[in-house]
Amino acid sequence: MTDKDRPLRCLVTGATGYLGGRLVPELLDAGHPVRCLARSPGRLRDHPWAGRAEAVRGDVTDEASVRAAMDGIDVAYYLVHALGTGRGFEETDRRAARIFGAQARAAGVRRIVYLGGLTPSGVPEHELSPHLRSRAEVGRVLLASGVPTAVLRAAVIIGSGSASFEMLRYLTERLPAMVTPSWVRTRIQPIAVRDVLRLLVGCARLPDDVNRTFDIGGPDILTYEEMMRRYAAVAGLPRRVIVPVPLLTPRLSSLWVGLITPVPGALARPLVESLRHEVVRGERDIERYVAEPPGGSVGLDRAIRLALRRVQDADVATRWSSASTPRAPSDPLPTDPDWAGGSLYTDHRERTVAASPQALWRVVEAIGGENGWYSAPLAWSLRGWLDTLVGGVGLRRGRRDATRLRVGDSLDFWRVEEIEPGRLLRLRAEMRLPGLAWLEMTVDTDPRGRTVYRQRAVFHPHGLAGHAYWRGVAPFHAAVFGGMIRNIAAAAESAEDDEPARTH
Repeated sequence: MTDKDRPLRCLVTGATGYLGGRLVPELLDAGHPVRCLARSPGRLRDHPWAGRAEAVRGDVTDEASVRAAMDGIDVAYYLVHALGTGRGFEETDRRAARIFGAQARAAGVRRIVYLGGLTPSGVPEHELSPHLRSRAEVGRVLLASGVPTAVLRAAVIIGSGSASFEMLRYLTERLPAMVTPSWVRTRIQPIAVRDVLRLLVGCARLPDDVNRTFDIGGPDILTYEEMMRRYAAVAGLPRRVIVPVPLLTPRLSSLWVGLITPVPGALARPLVESLRHEVVRGERDIERYVAEPPGGSVGLDRAIRLALRRVQDADVATRWSSASTPRAPSDPLPTDPDWAGGSLYTDHRERTVAASPQALWRVVEAIGGENGWYSAPLAWSLRGWLDTLVGGVGLRRGRRDATRLRVGDSLDFWRVEEIEPGRLLRLRAEMRLPGLAWLEMTVDTDPRGRTVYRQRAVFHPHGLAGHAYWRGVAPFHAAVFGGMIRNIAAAAESAEDDEPARTH
């Protein structure tokens, strides 16, 4: 193996953050050993890659922990910032960058890679938002550290969990018509998260004499208004009515964004302020060092489809670590904030059952058809009738077998999406709904050996109508889903009591 091909030991800061948590597995898959520096390493344990990377406790503002983390490192990734920590975040960012650069130089690190923000051409730095101004300063500090540094500058990153993308998602999904600030007419060059990660990994092997910034961006240049319209089209939403007005200041805009979306105001305001100026890449020099993939970089429409894929494909796993399907960079991660990944409404119920898991499972697997849904039969019949009225399948299909189910079976207005005999039944709704819905039933035992029945209804709303639908039916959940869990438990207990009589 030549020195050019040997694995590079990488340090990743910000592994609990949006990009860091997605970069680690990309570096591992490229053959590089990875060490993660995190204030709370325990937050990394549910990542699928947790057992493959080293995690150490530390903080970029603490010289001793940074010094220890740099030991033996070839490439150090700086993916942290103090945005949202208060008024002094610029000073915190400045101090942390100086510590990181100095300790990297002292440890003999061969390269630093930093992801910053794309700043508008021709705009004096003092006119930039504090967020962009601080990102630019951190880049300069690292470039002056004495360690060869690559500063990648990106505008809006498209991927589930990215604060910029989540703001776009919620604004577009929740507002079919909107009066917007004038910055929606600002031109932007977004980039898909998988292209950002590809470039970050590629920068590990830059020549030692490369010490500079690189502008990065996807193939599309468009306004924020056009981005919202493209999102609506990809998500299958009706065309949005967008009326820009010049009266909304960045502060008022951030308050407006905070009202409409769950993105915290501390993040929304700097994001909005950053959109005041055009952010389009001024050069493509990175392509001389990191080749584009076959077919080129990911366009906006495909990036949006990838970001929406996980929820639309019904990933409702009970634990992140239990998911068996391969994950893509655009998929949600366990360390993403609660507001990331789009709206997902749930009704979760749990009950201890005085019956064996086998008796409970027999009741669960026999649900629907002639056996009904164990609660509010009139409500279920009415829902089926309404579904038929609007051209849906209604309740008329029943079930193929009275006692057994298999994946793909129709079950009234549900479809069996997943079944683990004796443990899990997951149904996907095929009724006409303004969104996607699932009903999940699980049989388990607790540490005391008691049988436990868990029931979860999940709804992913489609546009404003979806949110209104969930809020409209939520008051009836206690009767429908509450009655369902009680009656399923009672049926299992009754069957258990009758079991001895049937065996004599």
